[in-house]
Amino acid sequence: MAGVSAGTVDRVLHNRGDVSRASRDKVQKVLDEIDYHPNMFAIGLAAKKRYHIVCIIPYYIEHDYWHSVAAGINRAAQELRPFNVGVDYLFYSHADKASYETACAQLQSVVADGVLIAPNFQDDTLKLTSYLEDKKIPYAFIDFNMEQTHALCYIGQDSKVSGYIAAKILMRRYREGQELALFLNNQKNSPAEVQMQRRLEGFMQYLAAEHKNLTIHDVVLHKEDTAANEKVLDAFFSGHPKATLGVVFNSRVYQVADYLQKKNLKLDALVGYDLLQKNVEHLKNGEVNYLIGQRPGLQGYCGIKALCNHVVFKKPVTAVKYMPIDILMKENIDFYFEFE
Repeated sequence: MAGVSAGTVDRVLHNRGDVSRASRDKVQKVLDEIDYHPNMFAIGLAAKKRYHIVCIIPYYIEHDYWHSVAAGINRAAQELRPFNVGVDYLFYSHADKASYETACAQLQSVVADGVLIAPNFQDDTLKLTSYLEDKKIPYAFIDFNMEQTHALCYIGQDSKVSGYIAAKILMRRYREGQELALFLNNQKNSPAEVQMQRRLEGFMQYLAAEHKNLTIHDVVLHKEDTAANEKVLDAFFSGHPKATLGVVFNSRVYQVADYLQKKNLKLDALVGYDLLQKNVEHLKNGEVNYLIGQRPGLQGYCGIKALCNHVVFKKPVTAVKYMPIDILMKENIDFYFEFE
């Protein structure tokens, strides 16, 4: 149809070899006329090469945030199996530097065509990405972006904007004289909490513009020690009766909500992140007023698809794919879903 050889058509379709501008235009004109699209399943079945994607994410338990991420990754892996794509994991303990270093080091002993990373400690991540770039292995970030790298893409929320929105919805409940509690699981300058720091930056940006004289308290909780947290919260609330607004910048708003439920207390407003089962239960019961969802399953799914589009199908990939910032309340939580 184009009046050129089959070899020329092949070179145009796969963007390889020297083809004159005139021949390329002839082939492209026909492709447009017939609305040509390659049969990816046929390509996958015919291809002899096998592709290996490695995912570096935190260990997870059922119904937690990273369990949802893994579910999305596994869904994408299932769809891509006909194209000879295999997906494996290297797990680390979240906020544990030694564990993260081990996972990053283990990657250097495996063959990978692409890497999906949920980054944690910045310095270790930069060492990892430097290694990947040196080996010309493409990598993508989910959950948190490190802009100073050369990642193929980032898939996740704009952390700073989500913090700004958290402040905006929380302060709708503000009344004169109220004080605010920031419930943290680490000090603000912890190298393991860069995600929290960006959310906090956006949060404080809104407060600086709209509530300059607000009294704010930092309440540092333990990640696992419920008894210790109860003592911390007992001391805080007994000493700060005006602190009736609260925010948690990670997935553990249930820690504060569990305490409030046990003590038969209620804040005027409490905002948290992520649709963990325990968080959703407290949202429905009223201990939590708002949850900000990040669509973790969709992040994992899109991360794998982006790497495969680049590595397997040679398709262009958008550098940044921001997830929606979903605001859930007890009135709309029953209608929320990530995948159809």
